[in-house]
Amino acid sequence: MKPILQPPPMTCERVREIDRVAMEQFQMPGIVLMENAGRGAAERIDQISPGGNVLILCGKGNNGGDGFTIARHLQLAGREVTILAMASVDELHGDAAIQAKIAEAAGIEIQVLGDTATKTFLPAADIIVDGLLGTGAKPPLRGRFVDVVESANAASAVRIALDIPTGMDGDTGETGEPTFHADHTLTFAAPKVGFAKQDAARFTGQVHVISIGVPLKLLRQFSS
Repeated sequence: MKPILQPPPMTCERVREIDRVAMEQFQMPGIVLMENAGRGAAERIDQISPGGNVLILCGKGNNGGDGFTIARHLQLAGREVTILAMASVDELHGDAAIQAKIAEAAGIEIQVLGDTATKTFLPAADIIVDGLLGTGAKPPLRGRFVDVVESANAASAVRIALDIPTGMDGDTGETGEPTFHADHTLTFAAPKVGFAKQDAARFTGQVHVISIGVPLKLLRQFSS
């Protein structure tokens, strides 16, 4: 189903404001927005790469929650899915924790990354999905994120970023070393203004806007 309105590029803060207004004024729970985003992203991943097994990298926040949601919908589509999580399910909070518990109960394999180096840890995969960090993160990456992103970039797989590639500033397009090198970026609600700046396109690849299911009235309000 083709969306009626394609929102213009927005700052990360403006997209977060869409989430807030959707929850407060339109009575849409955050878990519903995450479910919509995850299902839409899973459908697009299945279109981009209709075959092959999928590895989803999940951080502790809502970007990781999107990843857990996507895993379930890809499993429903008959795909073989593995999750590599930066924290155990018990360490997560809010909507991300709910989606992680659903994925766990669904029998999706969840490998939790320890504190050791990860250079050789990433399971072999045809598609790697980056759900590590969301719009609130700024470069450069630190700690285990460096090893995970470097390992993902070295893999011979189709790389797909959720919302923004990990290591990029969605507002300025600034990237650190390393930054997830995506072939496709599935960005939620609206393109981020940073995608058109500097050499961001080299890291975003092809950008696809994924609806989070907010009402048309709200999208028009933020698109004017």
